[in-house]
Amino acid sequence: MSAPGASTPTLITLLRVYIPFALAYVLSYLFRSVNSVIFPSLEHDIPDLTAGDLGFLTSMYFLFFTAVQIPLGVMLDRYGPRRVQSGLVLFAALGCIVFGTATSVAGLAGGRALIGLGVAGGLMAAIKAITIWYPPQRWSLMVGLHMAAGGLGSLVATHPVEAALGLAGWRHVFFGLGAITVAVSALLFFVVPERGVAVASAPIGTQFRAVGRIMRDGYFWRLAPVVALQQAAFFAFQALWAGPWLRDVVGLDRAASTGQLFWLAAGMTAGFVITGWAAGALAVRGVPYVATANVAFVIFLVVNTSLIFTGLWRGASSLQVTTLMLAFGFGGAVGIIYFTPIQHAFPIELSGRATTSLNFVVFPAVLVGQWGQGKILDLWPKTAGGYAPEAYAVTAFIFVALQAAGLLWFLFSPARPAIERRGSSTLPGASAPDQAATR
Repeated sequence: MSAPGASTPTLITLLRVYIPFALAYVLSYLFRSVNSVIFPSLEHDIPDLTAGDLGFLTSMYFLFFTAVQIPLGVMLDRYGPRRVQSGLVLFAALGCIVFGTATSVAGLAGGRALIGLGVAGGLMAAIKAITIWYPPQRWSLMVGLHMAAGGLGSLVATHPVEAALGLAGWRHVFFGLGAITVAVSALLFFVVPERGVAVASAPIGTQFRAVGRIMRDGYFWRLAPVVALQQAAFFAFQALWAGPWLRDVVGLDRAASTGQLFWLAAGMTAGFVITGWAAGALAVRGVPYVATANVAFVIFLVVNTSLIFTGLWRGASSLQVTTLMLAFGFGGAVGIIYFTPIQHAFPIELSGRATTSLNFVVFPAVLVGQWGQGKILDLWPKTAGGYAPEAYAVTAFIFVALQAAGLLWFLFSPARPAIERRGSSTLPGASAPDQAATR
């Protein structure tokens, strides 16, 4: 199931393939995380903005991100990652303009929706490019390095964004991000080369039916819940509620909170690189990817559990909070390890549809988690400083319980990995080009 024509990567491959897609993913994570830093400005400028509103408008990113995943997978397999990604990110540039000019929750939500649509291919297009340009033994490492670029985007969404807010305000920050996004689109289109590999050329209906067969696969549904619930818990905190939590539970001011968000992003960046490398290295030695992922998942669950006990963190030392942020960010990277078994379990010509199908399950959970936490916070009377600490404890307990249930489902579900069941056979319903890489 190796990529047709995949060869030893070169520096040119790194510069012309990895870098352009990585820059697009930097933007994706920056947009994903930025509300955790700018939320005080939004609360100040938009009258009567509630926690539910903040969760809703932030989660609109994930709603439209999710909505495009299935057609995105078909387009990636049919037209290739360069053309699809370069065109898609232009919607994010438009979203920046809409968000920057908005004066209401509806306007902000519309801008976030367009941004989510525009960056929806940030990971999936890169994974498709990696499967085309790199040999299978490099996939886990390259995906980890690509995810590290996303972590860099989260780092940019801390001190640099805070500094930019002081100079220009949040509206002008988004106008500037829109211009940068257009430049990245041009880089993708004009710098990334095409590779002469087989593409899915069957009728569109046939290609979508292949998606249906992927999503009816038993192993797919053994894996999807544990990934979805872990990512929901992680991104609800990392992409939005970490900032308010640091203010309301730990008692930090805005500058100190931004500093801790930096360490959260740093932990995540390191986690993507190290877990991607470690999972691949262990797999070479016979340790399955899912075994590595499950151990890392349990460690993340323990860290996540500490958020339930809000009394531990009120007035905690800077070192204690930094340790928590690093551990939470590092542990959050575990979700990406689960994507590699999906890549290996289906034919190369279905790789775009296989990974976007998993994303199609993951990001609705993220959306509900992010928005739902805001609705739960609103159930308690708002304090002078923000939201009630006990409300955060309740949401942390819910996330821990759901993740534990997802892990138990994975451990005790009888479905075996598709790659073990299928061997060299073809995926039913795939077109001839789709089936070419199964042997």
